[in-house]
Amino acid sequence: MPNIIIVTIKEWNIANYFRLKQEYQKKFNFYLITDKSELILEQVQKINPQYIFFPHWSWIIPKEIYQNFECVVFHMTDLPFGRGGSPFQNLIMREIYDTKISALKVNEKIDSGDIYLKENFNLALGSAEENFIRLSNIIFTKMIPTLLENNIIPQKQQGEITEFRRRKPSESNIQILEKKDLNKMYDFIRMLDAEGYPKAYVLLDNLKIEFSEVHMKENKLVGRFEVIENE
Repeated sequence: MPNIIIVTIKEWNIANYFRLKQEYQKKFNFYLITDKSELILEQVQKINPQYIFFPHWSWIIPKEIYQNFECVVFHMTDLPFGRGGSPFQNLIMREIYDTKISALKVNEKIDSGDIYLKENFNLALGSAEENFIRLSNIIFTKMIPTLLENNIIPQKQQGEITEFRRRKPSESNIQILEKKDLNKMYDFIRMLDAEGYPKAYVLLDNLKIEFSEVHMKENKLVGRFEVIENE
């Protein structure tokens, strides 16, 4: 049977990996890599995969890996629009709520590879983590199965190239917002609410107030805050 490698660190992707492995156990052998130190040519050569899938992977993929094996990443924009880092946050800041999940072949330039397929995705509601979980479900229940079951030839990206810049932790300060209304505050807090992301915050002298779990309720925002001493 063909071998498939999934490379990810997010717990929701790992859970979906085991469901996918169970569903396709009679058609494919699945292998999971959750540490970038394990993504080395010698180890991958032993498995000799048909595909290597990278859902929500933030590290550079070694050249010797993508040049010798078919590597597929998933990006939360309608490429070539939105190449680059922090796609969810950059879309929200631009008030773009209808987007695509692009499955593309890895090459030497970030997010510039040929496109296998795209799926519609709406990010108008929910925290970053809730959206990442929904995205993972689409990737594992629709996109990866489509690639496994069909011989899809990736096509070159078409359209105007727009690049996103990876956001910095200092840009999680709510004070950077030019327009401060309930909708912008809701978007700003929720777009940073996920494991491993610097939460939205404000500074009061030596105190830092971080916000999460935000919801719009009767023309007000309701959520969670934590106060810590700013280092």
